[in-house]
Amino acid sequence: LNEEGLGTSYLARKAAKQLMQKTDSDPDSIDCVIVATTTPDFHFPSTASILCDKLGLKNAYAFDLQAACSGFLYAMETAASMIQSGRHKKIIIVGADKMSSMVNYSDRATCPIFGDGAAACMVEATTEDYGIMDSILRTDGKGLPFLHMKAGGSVCPPSYFTVDNKMHYLYQEGRTVFKYAVSNMSDVTAQIAERNGLTKDNIAWIVPHQANMRIIDAVASRLEVPLDRVMINIQRYGNTSAGTLPLCLWDYEKQLKKGDNIIFTAFGAGFTWGASYVKWGYDGNK
Repeated sequence: LNEEGLGTSYLARKAAKQLMQKTDSDPDSIDCVIVATTTPDFHFPSTASILCDKLGLKNAYAFDLQAACSGFLYAMETAASMIQSGRHKKIIIVGADKMSSMVNYSDRATCPIFGDGAAACMVEATTEDYGIMDSILRTDGKGLPFLHMKAGGSVCPPSYFTVDNKMHYLYQEGRTVFKYAVSNMSDVTAQIAERNGLTKDNIAWIVPHQANMRIIDAVASRLEVPLDRVMINIQRYGNTSAGTLPLCLWDYEKQLKKGDNIIFTAFGAGFTWGASYVKWGYDGNK
């Protein structure tokens, strides 16, 4: 991704193309494409629209969804609701971020944490009792001061001043974000588990946002689920923002079995956070 002119759509396209080949999907059968990203190629057009062009999707409409590190979680619920409405049959959801484009490599507090990555899932209608069963999603705008990029938007457009003062990089007040992430992700996973009768005995996997190993530990211990049933790949990719949850599925797919109870959870800038309960729909090793 270090080549000039390659942005988030390059990663997203590769993931979506593999997905279409794997699911043997006719491009004309795709109804919609949702790209969860905080690092779009451009302010406009959307990265999702670029994807449609590159993949030759003629019947899909497309949009980007911005919920920072919770983006893929929000996209899952959005796609599920669109399918449940009966008006859509096949939706591609992509979590993709090129975090290297907004990280200040002289800031040692943030630069080792983030990475670039993308992965994609197909969301389809089913008559079986599988899929995205329940979600609890939350937003609290009070998080703005602790995690943001100061310049580049309509409040503070780019200028010589903003560039000279390094205002186009990610800013994070790590301690505060950590505190909120631990309590909110732990609480919301406990809520979704209780609401759906899920316990340490029948939860097959937890898929947590890959921001920090201590946050992952805290969420797992709250549900009393051992770490060997928690998807972890932070050591390979770092924090790829909206890419983390689907990248976990990519890495662990072969271990998944039809009917597995899976809890996804994430926390991101905004603050945005939530948890989703998914009953897995197929054996991943086939």
